[in-house]
Amino acid sequence: MALDQLDDEFNDPKEMSFFDHIDAFRGHIVRAVIAVLVLAIIAFFNKYILFDVILFGPVHTDFWTYELLCKLSYMVDNTDKYCIKDIGFTLSNITMSGQFSEHIFISFITGIILAFPYILWELWRFIKPALSAKEIKYARGLVFFSSMLFFVGILFGYFFLSPLSINFLGSYKVSDLVSNEINLDSYVSFIATLTFATGLIFEMPILVYFLSKIGILGSLWMRRNRRYAVVVILVLAGLLTPSPDIASMILMFIPLYGLYEISILVALKVEKQRI
Repeated sequence: MALDQLDDEFNDPKEMSFFDHIDAFRGHIVRAVIAVLVLAIIAFFNKYILFDVILFGPVHTDFWTYELLCKLSYMVDNTDKYCIKDIGFTLSNITMSGQFSEHIFISFITGIILAFPYILWELWRFIKPALSAKEIKYARGLVFFSSMLFFVGILFGYFFLSPLSINFLGSYKVSDLVSNEINLDSYVSFIATLTFATGLIFEMPILVYFLSKIGILGSLWMRRNRRYAVVVILVLAGLLTPSPDIASMILMFIPLYGLYEISILVALKVEKQRI
């Protein structure tokens, strides 16, 4: 009987030592890394889809976003004012291993994006044993909603922010004497960083949920400081949209502000659960 009790205490995550927790965490990390690598390898061997279809999609004038802008242009003032007729730059590679390096880099980023739900699930498996039954109930659906927000952010960054920014920066000229020949590394890094960052920013409601749970943020404080949040969001929208036109900033501001309002509702729900 004593041996059984000893085994139960050893297997209880709440009774584990610091090094036992580290060892358990390492196992979750290893499995998440393996998932990323497997998906990255799959992406690596689908070069055409990864580059020609996805990554270089915004380089073509028939890209979905450009066609949408053209249709809106005809609907608003019956002209082709906002139709994208020329991208305004060409892509080039100036280093021997440049294309191969970018292939590996973007495959790895794709692996992280595709494995994001599994990474969250492994993280959830690690912290779940330390939570009470009530806390587990409140956190139900965390992996699903976090993943959904992340992928919505990825799609928004790819279909709206990236093509608008690429079109402006790629066609901008200080003089007709200077042609735009964009380095492949610059283009790939720009797309990957902007898209991935937007996906992470869309996790704002989840972050607010946890900050509300530990009492750092509250719905009342967020409502009172809404005007300051608007300023911060405008600055953030300006930073995330390299093209300085007002349309791009508004396009970024609307979902960010919407996420802020959703975060207020999330904080309010957490406060009601405490009552």
